[in-house]
Formats: sequence, C-alpha cells, structure tokens
Amino acid sequence: MTFSQTLACAPARPDLAAPPIGTLSPPVPRSALTEVLARFRVGRLLTAEPVAEGLLNRGYRVTAEAGTYFLKCYVDAATANRPKILAHHRAMTDLHALGLPVAPPLSCSGRGGTVAGLDGRLFALFPWTDGRHRHGTELEPSQCDALGALLGRLHGALDEVCAPLDQPAGYRSADPLDSAELARDLRNRARAHRPYGDLDALVVQRLDERLELLAENAHRRPDPLATPPTGWTHGDFHGLNLLYDGDRVAAVLDWDKLGPQPRAEEAVRAATLLFNDRTGGALDLVRVRRYSQAYRASGAATAEQLAAAAHRVWWERLNDFWMLQWRYQRADHRADPLYPASAGQLAWWCQEYEQVLDAFAN
Repeated sequence: MTFSQTLACAPARPDLAAPPIGTLSPPVPRSALTEVLARFRVGRLLTAEPVAEGLLNRGYRVTAEAGTYFLKCYVDAATANRPKILAHHRAMTDLHALGLPVAPPLSCSGRGGTVAGLDGRLFALFPWTDGRHRHGTELEPSQCDALGALLGRLHGALDEVCAPLDQPAGYRSADPLDSAELARDLRNRARAHRPYGDLDALVVQRLDERLELLAENAHRRPDPLATPPTGWTHGDFHGLNLLYDGDRVAAVLDWDKLGPQPRAEEAVRAATLLFNDRTGGALDLVRVRRYSQAYRASGAATAEQLAAAAHRVWWERLNDFWMLQWRYQRADHRADPLYPASAGQLAWWCQEYEQVLDAFAN
C-alpha cells in the first residue's frame, strides 16, 4: 500500500480541535529496548538515554555497535497507528530522497517494514542527527528567508510524494457564541480551582478579556469559502521540531501530524510559534515579513492566500481554549507553561491586527 493510498482520504483538521491527549506510559525497560533494537540489525545496545519528551510520545538516544540513533516509542493512542506510521515513514523516505533535511527511518526485520512492535507498543529507529534547536528570534534575516523557503519547498515536495487532493468546499470556523459559552465555563472552573494560584488568577483575567474580544469581533468570523488551498503539510512545524547545524536546518523532525489542511495556514501558525516573544507572545514582525516573503517566493502561496490564512489563524486563536481544557477539564497540566505567552500573543494580535496582516501579505 502506498502513502497516497493510505492517506488520500484523511479528513482535514477540524477547526479548534484540541491536540490529542495521551497518557504517557512508564519508561521502556532496558530489556525491552534491547529486544527492539535487535530487530533493526544495528548490533548490540550499548547505551540508552531518554530524550526530553514532548507532550506525547517518548524518545531515546541509543548507541549500538553500528552507531548512534533516535529510537521513538509511539505511546499516544492518536499516533500509535501502524498503517498511519508506515505511511508517514514512506513520505519521510521520499522527502529525504528529494534532498530535503528529513531523516528516513531504518528498516527492521520481519514484516514490520520500519515499525517494530513489542508488548503493545510500536517503535521506529532513525539516524541520530546532531544539532540544536533555535528560536526564531535568534535567526539572522537571511536565516528567516531560508526557513520560509524551506517550508515552501517541503510543501511543494509533499505534492510530489503524496496523492493529489480534492479541494474541499470550505472549512467552517468556530462559532463565537459557542466559544463564549466555553470561556464562561472555564472561567468558573478557574475560580473554583484548588489550590488557587497565580496561573488561575491570570486565566480568570484573560478569560474576562477573551469574552470582550469575542463580542467585539463576532462579525469578523471567516467565510467558509474564503479559505486558502488545501495541501499536504507537516502539521507541527515549529522550533522544537527543527534541528540546526550552525546556520542551516539539519533536520525537520516529528512527522506524526502529516496530513492535509489549508497549506498557508501552516506557514502562519509556524511563524506565530517561531518568531514570538516567549514571555509576552508579541511577534517579531521584521522576521515574520522576511520569512513570509521567502515562503511566497517559493510559489507555495500568494499574498492573498497568506492574508486569508492569517485572518483564519487569528480567528482560530481567538476561539481556541485547548490549553485550559487540558488543565481544567482533564486535570492535565503539561500545557500550563505555554499559556501565559499564548494568551498574551492573542491580546497583542488583536491590537496589532493590521500590522500582523501586512507582515504576512505585503
């Protein structure tokens, strides 16, 4: 089965869907790591060190007789799907063959292809890529150009390795009345949270503000038909999924969310995560402009499409509460550290809407 056959009919990203919740299982025992690694024919396991984990899956830096690798353990139910993983792996291999900075997975023994299963868990092994993460505000202007051009190249290359997509009739955006109801519920939960701390107080303040913004901007809900073209996207393009070797991107990591969505929206979302002030959330619009110009120059989107994408992503953020839903509805605090800057960025974006739009589209 080809990647195209597997994912061509995948549904588009639902508006404002919270990222999948995964309960991380205990670390993988060394004995299990040894058994899994034996299936990849890289020799005996010498060392294994957990890699700082993200919100969902686990990873290990492992050294074997044949070298150093990244061993990924898929433990989140939303991503631990063998056919989907194999499809993503085939796309990564094809992107690597086209000369893009994507590390292809290694093959394992048996019929697993590039996925090994053990005790209900799925694993994949990748070459270890040396490098470091860099926040977008650390990049020189020419590096912002290069990053925008890289994302444009990736989007173009995904067209080559994935099936053609039928354009949907449109994407319905969030209803501000529903969002206001959710905001009030979350505000009540924050007020009642015990122990009541500084974050809860900030949440109450920001939700008061959010309710005002929703009321003020309800008339600006995007038209379902005013949506940039849908295409195959990485799905999670931001600084923690980019490794730099000096000035260049050495690897684009974590393709678990590869799928179809309005393509220019990924470029906008990425910029809001790459070029933000990590305390207050404001965007560095000089760098955003350089990155956006290079993305457009790649042919991945027009200025009009990026303008539509910027408006839709702004509306998405205005109606998005996933971090608070994790905290108050699911008692999951992994996203708590992200909230202050995220809420600050939205308030700033509402004030600077025209300047942000200009940076993306002109």
